[in-house]
Amino acid sequence: MDCSGLKVMVPSQTVHGIRGQALYLPVHYGFHTPASDIQIIWLFERPHTMPKYLLGSVNKSVVPDLEYQHKFTMMPPNASLLINPLQFTDEGNYIVKVNIQGNGTLSSSQKIQVTVDDPVAKPVVWTYPSSGAVEYVGNITLVCQVEGGTRLAYQWLKNGKPVCTSSTYSFSPQNNTLHISPVTKEDIGNYSCLVKNPVSEMESNIIMPTIYYGPYGLQVNSDKGLKVGEVFTVDLGEAILFDCSADSYPPNTYSWIRRTDNTTYVIKYGPHLEVASEKVAQKTTDYVCCAYNNITGRRDETRFTVIITSTGLEKLAQKGKSLSPLASITGISLFLIISMCLLFLWKKYQPYKAIKQKLEGR
Repeated sequence: MDCSGLKVMVPSQTVHGIRGQALYLPVHYGFHTPASDIQIIWLFERPHTMPKYLLGSVNKSVVPDLEYQHKFTMMPPNASLLINPLQFTDEGNYIVKVNIQGNGTLSSSQKIQVTVDDPVAKPVVWTYPSSGAVEYVGNITLVCQVEGGTRLAYQWLKNGKPVCTSSTYSFSPQNNTLHISPVTKEDIGNYSCLVKNPVSEMESNIIMPTIYYGPYGLQVNSDKGLKVGEVFTVDLGEAILFDCSADSYPPNTYSWIRRTDNTTYVIKYGPHLEVASEKVAQKTTDYVCCAYNNITGRRDETRFTVIITSTGLEKLAQKGKSLSPLASITGISLFLIISMCLLFLWKKYQPYKAIKQKLEGR
């Protein structure tokens, strides 16, 4: 606030404008003394140059510089300035000075810095090589290209979060290029380029670089049987389906190997293998599942053993044996009960039969 009692205020010391559009520079002032005349003056300066007069006013009368009379507008006693249209040459410092004439003269001024930019166009990200790269061997470069905009600032995002410099991530001086060297599985994600300037910002479409990796975490599972470690126990007569899986891109090719009498041979290709226990000659058989990635050139294998047992049949036989004594006891009990009933009935009706015979004899 000026000590004289005149106060000139601007909302911001820096205002960003868009080329070709209008820019409004709001100014407010206030004073506490009677005033007969109010003078407002606008000046424009660039670095290392003298301020240039744009326009001024006394009370409600505006006196423009004839060179700029169609570009700058002011409506006194409002001290705000309208610039229309805004051009790159309009970038610089604008100085507003207010003079109040009353019992004396009061003066106060403010300076506003104006920047002029073109809005940012939508960025496009290109990947090199476009075919992708093998982890730990290849490198990937992402290039952010923007067709329009000034004073551009680039920022790379992975899964929506900023990408920072690391042992594998590096950037070009302008930050518009991201180098990943070497690539790993952990580098897989959604990448985008965010471009900003003082008047706008735009983000590119998401791009996912192709990274070839694996196989990792190879394992075998089954739909039946008891698994203990790498041993599957299967009841005789059951058919068991094995599934071989591993994390890999592109997907692995799988092969199944059976080991018999110190010899090995491929029995099937594909991620699934069905073993019919009644068709297996040996009660204990060793198998191997192999996973191969034809792009990375890496392979992995896991071994497991299948043991065929007759546990199911033995249980059934034992169940039959346990039922036989019970059936015998039940049959004997029923026979005794029926016999007792018949004996009781015979004794009950035998005296009546004897009396009837005597009466018929008489």
